[in-house]
Amino acid sequence: MNIKKPPSTPLLRLLLISPRPLEFSETMGRKVSPAFLFLFLSVFLFASFSLYFSSCNPIYASTEISFPSVNLTAISKIPEYSSSSSSSLAIKEDVNYLTRHVASIQDSLGVKSVSVLLPDWEVLLIVSPESTPPMTASISGNDFLCLYPNNETSPARFSGVLPSTNQTTFKCGLPKRNRRRLPFLSPVLIRSGEEFLVSSPPPEPMMRWTRLAYESFTTEKDVVLFVKGLNHRQGINLSPKELTCVFIDETSNNAVRTAVTSSIQEVFRCERPDFTSFGYGEEGNGLNKRIKVSLEIRHQGGSSFMMPSVAYYIPWRKLEIERPKALLCACTMVFDVAKFLREWVMYHSKIGVEKFVLYDNDSDDDLMKVIKELNQEGYNIETFFWIWPKTQEAGFSHASLYAKDSCTWMMYLDVDEFVFAPSWVTSLQPSPDDPMLRSLLPKTQWWSDPRQNNIGQVSIRCNEFGPSNQMTHPLEGVTQGYTCRRKEDNRHKSIVLLEAIEHSLLNAIHHFKLKEGYRTKPVSLEVAVVNHYKYQAWSEFKVKFRRRVSAYVVDWTKGLNPLSKDRAPGLGFEAVEPAGWEHKFCEVQDDRLKLLAQRWFEKQTMAGSKMAWQT
Repeated sequence: MNIKKPPSTPLLRLLLISPRPLEFSETMGRKVSPAFLFLFLSVFLFASFSLYFSSCNPIYASTEISFPSVNLTAISKIPEYSSSSSSSLAIKEDVNYLTRHVASIQDSLGVKSVSVLLPDWEVLLIVSPESTPPMTASISGNDFLCLYPNNETSPARFSGVLPSTNQTTFKCGLPKRNRRRLPFLSPVLIRSGEEFLVSSPPPEPMMRWTRLAYESFTTEKDVVLFVKGLNHRQGINLSPKELTCVFIDETSNNAVRTAVTSSIQEVFRCERPDFTSFGYGEEGNGLNKRIKVSLEIRHQGGSSFMMPSVAYYIPWRKLEIERPKALLCACTMVFDVAKFLREWVMYHSKIGVEKFVLYDNDSDDDLMKVIKELNQEGYNIETFFWIWPKTQEAGFSHASLYAKDSCTWMMYLDVDEFVFAPSWVTSLQPSPDDPMLRSLLPKTQWWSDPRQNNIGQVSIRCNEFGPSNQMTHPLEGVTQGYTCRRKEDNRHKSIVLLEAIEHSLLNAIHHFKLKEGYRTKPVSLEVAVVNHYKYQAWSEFKVKFRRRVSAYVVDWTKGLNPLSKDRAPGLGFEAVEPAGWEHKFCEVQDDRLKLLAQRWFEKQTMAGSKMAWQT
């Protein structure tokens, strides 16, 4: 039998072959026990690996990392769920160290920003308005990089400009090696081709999207703050008595606190602040400084905690010129829907929608190009850049305030949903004077004060259509390609009187809680229905697995609530195409809207028939 020769090193050779306490007669001339040898080798291996890993991370090898505590006035204890000092980075009443800490790196680059870690290891960078040189709308997508503390980089994609604060935003990915160390440190936004080596002191930790005040809206009577991470579950909300709104002057670090009057979902309503202590008028007249807004959570025993924030107070301004309101508008949240939008807008404009309000959830396709074309063709489309992920309910609450000056009734539905009334089947070509959708609204609304009628919301049930043998997106449009549906209707969508929405702005995907005295009017399937083209060709449907926009609807990749009506029956928790997908959810052949749309929108061209929305 051939036996490999043991290693030549006496210690290792004896360790491998000796069945008894080792004699080092060859070397030391004394006995050593196996326990001692095990301890010796363990220390040796630990030292070797430590030296190797420190050499792989230059910032940690050369810099002793210590994060200073942030002095927050009236804050004595951080709650248990705060795992790092990042919980208070955005709101600081004593910010001297952290401001100086970042400026040593970012000022030299001319791009000041704050970072938020989003789901799927995506990093949002919000550029300071004081950045030098200032960001411009002509930024190229390849102009910038995210530079991380270990000197790794990732491309920074220009996302858009936050409407409320006029701040430029970028997104980049968090490299895998940076995901292994806590806290997650902020990248530096640099221009492509610029050489820069991250050095001490290290940048501050990123804020977490799971716990953040991200947007605010000022009304004539109060301030509405949108905050992630406090009211986690539908129907379970913190009491307003546990909360205080905090307005902080970033220049002087002075703070004004006001009472919270409502705490529902991610929407918190605060009393208007008195800015006389800042040296401004009572309502912020003459305000030319940045006032950050956040929530302070009070605990039993007197301790409190400040939510991180990127939200700013914007003074309320009365419209100089009162403009006529549209009777009926439509609002939806969109992401990469350029190829669907023309059909949705042209159809609903035909049946009575006067204005469209789109909350753009960071689209990366030709959406803005399509919107520009539609506006040039005479359609009235307004966009609001809403970058925040999984915030559909909050976005709709925001829209109910934002559009209140320009819209009377708002229809909330998605771009794969089309309202249809069986009575329209005989309509050859509707004129602007035909009631169509307006016939669903209270008739007194057409000529009198809406408050004289107690109907504040119209509820329309949905039919869900299946793939209808389609393997790819039908070029003629969804109304033409998907004609087979499930027998039973599921869920509903609403048209709501904005004036009738209750103070809390509570909504559950497309329908709102109403003020006392108002009621919801349900509509039968014989009067109107929403054709929901939900289960489309697999190439389109699988996007739903990674783009769930609701904060309170379960993520399809999770094993929670498997019997939810929101899920696709028969699907698992992964975006894997089931066998025979193109034939599923087909119980009733329904081509009523297909034929109606052909009558209204089909045109004859040299190449044959074509729908009006086909380009």
